[in-house]
Order: sequence, then C-alpha cells, then structure tokens
Amino acid sequence: MARWGHIGAVVTVGLATFLFPLAPVRAEPAYIPLVRDYVEKRIRPIVETPLVLNAIAEQNAKFDNVSEMDMRVLDETYRSEVDQHHLHMVKLLLDKSVSHYLKARQDASQGVIVEFFVIDSHGLNVGQSTITADYWQGDEEKYLRTFANSSREIFIDRAERNESTQNLETQASFVVMDEENRPIGVAIATIAIDAL
Repeated sequence: MARWGHIGAVVTVGLATFLFPLAPVRAEPAYIPLVRDYVEKRIRPIVETPLVLNAIAEQNAKFDNVSEMDMRVLDETYRSEVDQHHLHMVKLLLDKSVSHYLKARQDASQGVIVEFFVIDSHGLNVGQSTITADYWQGDEEKYLRTFANSSREIFIDRAERNESTQNLETQASFVVMDEENRPIGVAIATIAIDAL
C-alpha cells in the first residue's frame, strides 16, 4: 500500500508541475519580433559584405594584443573629444569607407535605422554612421550579451522613448561572422520602432 501511495504522490506532483509550471511564462514585448525580422531581412545582409567584414578583420589584426587599459584610454580620449567638440578620433572613424557605407544604408532606411555601427572582437568601434557616445562597447550589454557570451542570437534591448525625437527606439545587436563562420565582431543598429 505504501508503494502505491508513493507512486500516486509522484504522479500528482508531476501532473501539478505540468499544469502549473514554476516559472511564469512571459510574453515578449510586441516590438521584439518586428525588430528581429527587420534585423534578419535588412540589417544582416548589409553587414555580411566584404567591405564590412574586411574592415572588422583589419581592425582585429591591428588591435590583436591591445590591453584593457589601452582600450579604456582610447575610450576616454574619444568621449573627451566628443564632450569638447574636438572630434579628431571621430573624424577618422567617420571618414572610413565602412562608415560611409553604413551611413548610406542608414539614410536609405526611411528613418528606421537611427544609428548603425560595427565593432571589433574587443568591442572597439570599427565603423559608424553617426557620432556614438563612446568608442569602446566591451563593457556594455550589446557586447556582453552577444560576442562575449558566444551567442548567435540577436540581442534586442529594452525600448525607450528618445526625448529629442519622441521616437520609441531600441538597439539590436548580433555577432558578425567571417567567411569561415568565425565570430569577428558585433553589428549594432538603433531602430526607430515607430518607423517599422
């Protein structure tokens, strides 16, 4: 009798777990599938071109042995230049052919792409369509949730209202792969959800 009681208890617990899962199922926000679809169909093909892949690979080779201290110094220099409007580093980045290409794709997006940039394996900007707030993204979720995490998923950040434009925006990031399917960097696009 004790044996049947034990089996009954196991079945009851199993049935209860099936009917009432411990973790509540949360639906993702409605904008997530729209942004994911846009990134897969529009952004990824823009990034997976020889111009972008070669630019990332060249910077990876250039900064092969860069230290975290050096990256922080570069980032502080960049941010200081932006704050003081002495845009030497920014100008060098914006003058690169990969940056011109990203800017042209942003301009052709009919307002959907607000910002578009690619970073190397360390999280340093390689090319950018506009002036970014910083040069090193290696300590931010766009890098930590993709490249640093060896994830092939598109990371879509929480949507926020841009105070100056009043657009609802989110940032989507994904790992960029080379021709041999090796991770080499990350592509990041700020998307105006209202324009999708």
